[in-house]
Amino acid sequence: MLLLAFDTATSAVTAAVGETDDDGTFTLRASASSVDARRHGELLTPTVRGVLTESGHEPADLDQIVVGVGPGPYTGLRVGLATGHALADALGIPCHGMTTLDALAFGTKRTEPFLAMTDARRKEVFWARYDDHLTRVGEVRVDRPAEIDTEGLPLVGDGARMYTEALGSPAAEPYLPNAAAMAELALWRLHRGEKLPGPDPLYLRRPDAVEPGTPKKVRQWVK
Repeated sequence: MLLLAFDTATSAVTAAVGETDDDGTFTLRASASSVDARRHGELLTPTVRGVLTESGHEPADLDQIVVGVGPGPYTGLRVGLATGHALADALGIPCHGMTTLDALAFGTKRTEPFLAMTDARRKEVFWARYDDHLTRVGEVRVDRPAEIDTEGLPLVGDGARMYTEALGSPAAEPYLPNAAAMAELALWRLHRGEKLPGPDPLYLRRPDAVEPGTPKKVRQWVK
């Protein structure tokens, strides 16, 4: 099974092509990442094209697509989701979603409990608790760092790195999600017969842009 994975829910633009054989053995065919919080739209397409070329495959060879669903800033997140939907529709193959923090956590390969955090802006972080790199405990949340009870657990991710003083603990790598880990986790779950969620955004907050309300009435003064 050949799978393309990518994520734009953080400052990283990351893509990878991975494959599993009949017994579930994972092989990473190609991966690439760059960090630029303002150029997701410009970087994603050439990054995807590059990993496909490096892997020796064409888009038509793909069997599955998985895209990071966040949480993350609205503008960057929608770039990845729109691309995932478009590619899947054009190729006639399934497109799945994956929580970005799950991909970040999987990349740690940790076997003990920890917290994973990404930058939520507005002096907040998106975070979740994990029993190990495969097992999230509860839902992903958004909070101010000083409000989070870390339980003294190790912290990973750029959200933790940005607020080490408020959290009272240093952060460990990986700081940003990597599509290679996302591809491996998605293929592992698919091989086990698990159903992956759909490619629907996990915002946790409303976007900054809102529709304008009803115009206020202006009183005319008559002299």
